[in-house]
Amino acid sequence: MSKSPGHRKWPDHRIRETHLLGRVQAIVHGEVIADSHDVIKVDEDENPTRYYFPRTDVNMSSLERSDTTTECPFKGKARYFNVRTHGTELHDAVWTYEEPYEEHMDLRERLAFYDDQMPEIEIRTEARA
Repeated sequence: MSKSPGHRKWPDHRIRETHLLGRVQAIVHGEVIADSHDVIKVDEDENPTRYYFPRTDVNMSSLERSDTTTECPFKGKARYFNVRTHGTELHDAVWTYEEPYEEHMDLRERLAFYDDQMPEIEIRTEARA
């Protein structure tokens, strides 16, 4: 992949990726959808903290790819998933960067949850940096 146009245009914008030690879970409607000891915590200027789970630690059978995509000038093209649990669906509740820009290759194929925008989603962390 190529270098991020965002980092070239706004060199002072900070995105800090930290591999956490310990367990992190994503819980939707009380159901554990992701459970991992291999999570990357992302702290980005002007954005809430995000937790990126490897796909292997996510219950992918609860996710359905949506048609939604967005473009982050720093990380790349995001593709979204709906979450289905207990007969309900949360639209575009999860996203992934399948081909991120060079600066954020550690996020490749990992999934993050909109826990700050959807009260049905809870991130539980026993991890530390």
